Amino acid sequence: MEITTSTPADIGLIFGLYDAAIEFQKQVFNKHWKGFDTGLVEREIAENRQWKIMVEGQVACIFAITFEDKSIWKEKDQGDAIYIHRIVTNPEFRGRRFVPVITEWAKEYAKSQGLSFVRMDTWGDNQKLIDYYQSCGFKFLEIITPEQVGLPKHYNGITLSLFEIKI
Repeated sequence: MEITTSTPADIGLIFGLYDAAIEFQKQVFNKHWKGFDTGLVEREIAENRQWKIMVEGQVACIFAITFEDKSIWKEKDQGDAIYIHRIVTNPEFRGRRFVPVITEWAKEYAKSQGLSFVRMDTWGDNQKLIDYYQSCGFKFLEIITPEQVGLPKHYNGITLSLFEIKI
């Protein structure tokens, strides 16, 4: 297993995995992503913020990171955290528990960058994911309503559960 940055050649695969994730979300929950802007993913790749987990030569999981998330974290965003977004497991690798792998990677990455927190969010009413993220070591903080500035369409009119791990 290897975690490495995504490349422009991965864009088609990334969007294929997003589409598969949306179909899965529709089956297991009452909310789902509503697609993403290609420019967003291209920027993440150019800035080395779009990552992939490789298993036996295949992309098993993807995720994105950012170092600023004011629309969601508001005054808590003090430039001292890595924020994990859009974790998607390739359906062929579902059930392999990549969130704990990403969590450990993110803690080490945050440490190497002098950051104090690893943070993430999910829908405020997705109890299954809330419980799962807590089982992966994240502390549940609160439920908030995000600002809509610069966020994808699926953030419109929702609440979010916020999680963090202090480094």
